[in-house]
Amino acid sequence: MKPKIAVVGSFNTDLTVFTPRMPAPGETILGGPYYTGPGGKGANQAVAAARLGAQVSMVVKLGQDYYGDQALENLVQEGIDTRGVIRTADTHTGVAFIVVDQQGENMIVVASGANAQLTPADIDGVRDVITGADIVLLQLEIPMETVAYTAALAHAAGVTVLLNPAPAQPLSADLLAHVDYLTPNESEAQLISGLPVADVVGAEAAARWLTAQGVRTPVITLGAKGALASGAGGFMHVPGRKVEVVDTTGAGDAFNGALAVALGEGKDLAAAVAFANTAAALQVTQRGTAPAMPRREAVESFLTQKDG
Repeated sequence: MKPKIAVVGSFNTDLTVFTPRMPAPGETILGGPYYTGPGGKGANQAVAAARLGAQVSMVVKLGQDYYGDQALENLVQEGIDTRGVIRTADTHTGVAFIVVDQQGENMIVVASGANAQLTPADIDGVRDVITGADIVLLQLEIPMETVAYTAALAHAAGVTVLLNPAPAQPLSADLLAHVDYLTPNESEAQLISGLPVADVVGAEAAARWLTAQGVRTPVITLGAKGALASGAGGFMHVPGRKVEVVDTTGAGDAFNGALAVALGEGKDLAAAVAFANTAAALQVTQRGTAPAMPRREAVESFLTQKDG
């Protein structure tokens, strides 16, 4: 039985340019190649989950523009249920401006557009999508009040809530109390907890703090070092996978989409995190965000391989 995952979040059209290095403030440099493609944390995670075998519904607000039309078409092509797609003529579809250097590191500026107009009233209009899911997957590229409202609605309905707290910002105790799985990276965990998170030891301290705030299962991603999870059995560090990095954009989205799928399938925490680590590792070997999300067969094949 495929797990039912409702992703409530953003869509951004990614405008990406590759450069030899990052420009300094006020500097103009020549770059290329350049491409335009589907992105946004919410849509990226929805695509990741759908490609990995889940039954995915997307709740998102798009503009009545060309990019919005392309977004809707992309979601349909990925087999994602679009009952929760809302269109508005008040503003544009979200856009992300992305610069990627030769080491695969990136800088991103987002013009939120319609994403910033997704409201609790919109969520009420599609509440059956939320309450009928096995897992609700959230990020922070939509208004915080909408994130909190959705988490509370899902929690009250007995639906598992997975929150990827990105882009980083402080989170209220009330929101954290409605979250089952929280998946910050190192910088996000540091901002939320106020504790230094530069290694596994720091991640353990941040995870303890998050647990004290009511989060049932913190999962802190550590880039190439893997992830640190805190479950009923205590802390577990699940190592990352060794790959040749091409573009780190979207790695966290691959991780979160995959984690939601694995948990929805009933995998234990260690196996779920290992599955998510593998999906993220495969994603960074390709350029792009949503188009680079790996398929189920590739993840399962890579899971059985040993790092060289």
